[in-house]
Amino acid sequence: MSYLMGIDIGTSSTKAILIDEEGNLIGSAICEYPLYQEKIGWAEQDPEDWWKATCKVTKEIITKTNAKPSDIKGIGLSGQMHGAVLLDSKNNVLRHAIIWCDQRSSKECEEITDLIGKERLIKITANPALTGFTAAKVMWVKNNEKHVFEKIKKILLPKDYIRFKLTGEFATEVSDASGMQFMDIPGRKWSDEVIEKLGFDKDMFARLYESPEVTGRITKEASMQTGLKEGTIVVGGAGDQAAGAIGNGIVKTGIVSSTIGTSGVVFAYSDNVIIDNKGRVHTFCHAVPGKYHVMGVTQGAGLSLKWFRDNFCTEEKAVAELLHIDPYEILNKEASLSELGSNGLIFLPYLMGERTPHTDPHARGVFFGISAKHNKKDMLRAIMEGVVFSLMDCLEIIEGMSIKVTEVRASGGGAKSELWRQIQSDVFNKNIWVVEGGEGPALGVAILAGVGAGIYKSVPEGCETVVKATRTNSPVEENHKKYMEFYKIYRSLYPALKELFFEIWRLS
Repeated sequence: MSYLMGIDIGTSSTKAILIDEEGNLIGSAICEYPLYQEKIGWAEQDPEDWWKATCKVTKEIITKTNAKPSDIKGIGLSGQMHGAVLLDSKNNVLRHAIIWCDQRSSKECEEITDLIGKERLIKITANPALTGFTAAKVMWVKNNEKHVFEKIKKILLPKDYIRFKLTGEFATEVSDASGMQFMDIPGRKWSDEVIEKLGFDKDMFARLYESPEVTGRITKEASMQTGLKEGTIVVGGAGDQAAGAIGNGIVKTGIVSSTIGTSGVVFAYSDNVIIDNKGRVHTFCHAVPGKYHVMGVTQGAGLSLKWFRDNFCTEEKAVAELLHIDPYEILNKEASLSELGSNGLIFLPYLMGERTPHTDPHARGVFFGISAKHNKKDMLRAIMEGVVFSLMDCLEIIEGMSIKVTEVRASGGGAKSELWRQIQSDVFNKNIWVVEGGEGPALGVAILAGVGAGIYKSVPEGCETVVKATRTNSPVEENHKKYMEFYKIYRSLYPALKELFFEIWRLS
């Protein structure tokens, strides 16, 4: 029996899955770790926590499934994008990784834009300078922690640090590296111009691969720590969004994914490079060799609901623990008791600033229209609707770029909620499909590992074999019409509050 393993280094946890050649789930394991937020807008993690979690989940899967390590023919890596893992000349981690949702580098974004030129930067990297991207984070270290910057030998992404620990190789792949803002996106290579103008050395960056290519093999030391067989191949893998798209079968035109995880993402496949010259959505290399994708990102999607759960839902959490159920089951039931439009309450999900279509690290979350009649169930539903409005904001731009959208596949934790899926269907006015198993990024990189191992001839063939989608929700015309009235108000709120967001940030 041949198996494939996918490992996803997420923001809240690392997850590993084991599948057979037909895509049947053999086993899975998960290990959580902390997020460090020293100041408002800051977000960091310890790369060693990722490595310890990786060792734990790989050993756990092998033990639980009784799988022979020799039967695991390939391993794919996925992970949270944009994080900055900085290593010294002895390959030691210099500081905690500044991760994707950190917003401290707005001044560095201005600096990057000045050094490269706004239009030139978008032409090369397909995106404007963003606080979420790796370049701005490392520029912040350069400007604020010179003692750290002077020691940097390698700049790695989260999953690529794990690759180094597994294989001893400094390697990355085009989908994840696209979000660093050091790449020539149309050319699918590092940009000498950007790297030089920002004051970096090209040797600081890992070797670039296409996502299904073999990048290294499990070392003897890593084998002892993970339980994996020495010599097992590790393929390039993908950033979590491209990996999730592969796991959802987003490998041809017309099919779009809507992911509600910690962040929220609308992801569309493209055969060619298509760039929004206003920089409102991202264009990256896809995990399908030679192909691209366009995506919009909501910084605080599932994060918004989790924030509300952790701070205002003590009773629900206690009941869930007593009944041994997921507290989100109770929150979903509460939210469903509120009517469409949350009794006139609208939520802006900008708890971590915003990324697309508003490039604004100073943006803040808002409950708009709140009155004495509103209660917890209205606030819960407003959060869910506000997140979908934010995704709709991006989907409209993507469709305006002449990218065809015929089918939406829901994924992430939000896809488990019948209510959240129906809200998406009604707002988007599209059928919503879900993939059986819902293993997302880990499944996607397991498929990529299958291509690298020669089990599948191509990524689309692997998806055809493994990914099975079923339609679950269809739009209700009357609901869509009502939602568009609320959406119109939603769209007007950010422009009205933009300057005030900055002022409250300045005061705080």
